[in-house]
Amino acid sequence: MPMRLDETDKRILRTLQENARLPNTELAHEVGLSPSPCLRRVKLLEDAGVIDRYVAVLDPAKVGAGLTLFTRVWLTAQDADTIDQFIRAMQRLPQVMECYIMLGDSDALLRVAVADLDEYRHFQSTHLTRANGIQNVKTDMPSQVVKRTYALPL
Repeated sequence: MPMRLDETDKRILRTLQENARLPNTELAHEVGLSPSPCLRRVKLLEDAGVIDRYVAVLDPAKVGAGLTLFTRVWLTAQDADTIDQFIRAMQRLPQVMECYIMLGDSDALLRVAVADLDEYRHFQSTHLTRANGIQNVKTDMPSQVVKRTYALPL
């Protein structure tokens, strides 16, 4: 069940989504609180799991992972063992940035980050195989990134 967020909580979260490295004094100033109540609220949001973690967002091209592909996956079966086997395999692969079990035409959707098409071809032939419960794979390559955000609308 979602936590009930008031407007101050939302201001804190919006600000942290833009810059999670803000010192508490600056965050407090931005959201209109004094430092102690601001720190208490952030701690409550962390403890409640609303703030899951803090991360650095990297430029993929500058770290050798500039090609993003979207891969639709069809599994060999829909039973729990096959799905669990697939999930475990995807969780181990650093190239898989996101993995969703889907309702609809395909069984799963992956967002994969690699250096280039050669690396993806090797990744696909090595990991997207029957050994991981996969029957069929279709890959889509975006031609342009129009929008990429990690901030949730609040």
